[in-house]
Amino acid sequence: MKAAELKLPMTYTRAAGIAVGWSTQLLFGITVWYLYWFLQDGKQATRNTSLLWDAFLALQFAIPHSILLLPAVKKKLTKFIHPAFYGLMFCAVTCFSLLLLIDCWQTHGYELWHFQGIGGILMRICFIASWFALYYSINLTGLGYQTGYTPWSYWLHGESVPARPFQPRGAYHMLRHPVYLSFLGLIWFTPRMTLDHALLTATWTVYIFTGSWLKDRRLAYYLGRSYQDYAAKVPAYVSIPFRGLFAKHVKAAIFRPNH
Repeated sequence: MKAAELKLPMTYTRAAGIAVGWSTQLLFGITVWYLYWFLQDGKQATRNTSLLWDAFLALQFAIPHSILLLPAVKKKLTKFIHPAFYGLMFCAVTCFSLLLLIDCWQTHGYELWHFQGIGGILMRICFIASWFALYYSINLTGLGYQTGYTPWSYWLHGESVPARPFQPRGAYHMLRHPVYLSFLGLIWFTPRMTLDHALLTATWTVYIFTGSWLKDRRLAYYLGRSYQDYAAKVPAYVSIPFRGLFAKHVKAAIFRPNH
């Protein structure tokens, strides 16, 4: 009988693990719902406005999101967190930080642009298309890894979590970071760009390009020569005229055996 077919005994620890897994998936769905409407229409203008406060909210998502993915940080934390639950923890931290941002965001009424009519419709079409592109590109490498569901499901069936493979498919044959490119569309394609939204867009744009660089180094760390060869052939972003963006950093990374 295969490990996946074993009927594992129900204990308090296992029951808690199951509850954590499903709760995280629900939390992810709720966060996506609120994030969609927040990025599309923003919030109503608030009585108190502080761009410094909004900058803090934007950074409290971006910085922990990147730090938790660093190999050195993950190696230390998995001494206390089961590897099957690290993805759930990462997803939960991401969701809570986004919900905090959405709930506490302070909207400034000043508008940098406000497209109406055909212009507004085109902006909304591009915004929705960016969501579809994000869903498509995430699925190419596994949506279950983004929510922590896939490694948790192995634990649920009593199996060891295998090493995560990297096999370029679809858009990954044309660019290395389709997920980040799609996310750029979510923050730029808005018919109404208020001052606070511009701050969020600028902050997260810097975060996205920094995250791209960190991801290249992270995958070079885990995959070694195979990712170096891939990065040498595939540009980071097709729309950027210089093909070798971040390539030097990837080539200079220290390659180590897979973990």
